Amino acid sequence: MELIVDSVSKKYKGDFYGLRDLSLTIQTGVLGLLGPNGAGKSTLMRILSTIIQPTAGKVSWNGIDITENPNAVRGILGYLPQDFGVYPHLNAVEFLEYLAAIRGLDHRIARKRIDELLYLLNLHEVRKKPLNSLSGGMKQRVGIAQALLNDPKLLIVDEPTVGLDPEERIRFRNLLSELSGDRIVILSTHIVSDIEASATDIAIVNNGRLVVQADQSKILAASVGKVWEWLLPSDTWMEVRKQLVVSSTIQSSEGVRVRVIADIQPSAESHLVTPTLEDAYLYYMSANKQETTS
Repeated sequence: MELIVDSVSKKYKGDFYGLRDLSLTIQTGVLGLLGPNGAGKSTLMRILSTIIQPTAGKVSWNGIDITENPNAVRGILGYLPQDFGVYPHLNAVEFLEYLAAIRGLDHRIARKRIDELLYLLNLHEVRKKPLNSLSGGMKQRVGIAQALLNDPKLLIVDEPTVGLDPEERIRFRNLLSELSGDRIVILSTHIVSDIEASATDIAIVNNGRLVVQADQSKILAASVGKVWEWLLPSDTWMEVRKQLVVSSTIQSSEGVRVRVIADIQPSAESHLVTPTLEDAYLYYMSANKQETTS
């Protein structure tokens, strides 16, 4: 299986581009799509889901141009949008049965599939409760269930862990890893830890353009020798924050332990540390910012 995004752009009113000349090659496994809010991730997800058309470029599924033939992918597509709406007075079973009928799934097969998904997503005990009575996290799990109704070969999820508590987030990460064996899963998020736990490949997007696409080891390798830590007095670390890209800070009685991204040693007291994926993401983002402003 292969999904190819070939030089895709999306232009909106006012000469604003959501995407500019973006290309990706996506194969079986989990692609983690990382970028800040407004980077163009949701625009790309909507194009891949055949909800909107690109202004330029094309998207191919196993060699078929789905910008020209969207039905070629719709039957094997599962999609969870960022803003997932529900019918508030239906319960989870009724809602999923309704969507299964709209998608033309056989009634008996759909009932079995819905029961499996309710157990898989820890929703079985609340399956008869109206959706408007469920917590935000439970509603999100219902959204995940509807995306999996047709056992899709292409699963696209946009910010899927919003509203989930830590236990639910881990459960969802594990589910994505289990699902990725025989399908393409695209996980779009700004939460680096979600990508770190489940993605086999990573694409970083900023200002509608692709910054990099590579596996985790290559993404991490690029930031080796660029991540520094040292302990600063509490009253001086804010100056460092103004001058350098700060990855994290830890307050203590001795001061503030600062972790920064820098090409050269920022202080005689600083020392190199092993980068995390979040460090690497910030490194790529800061390098991209310098390129676009230079």
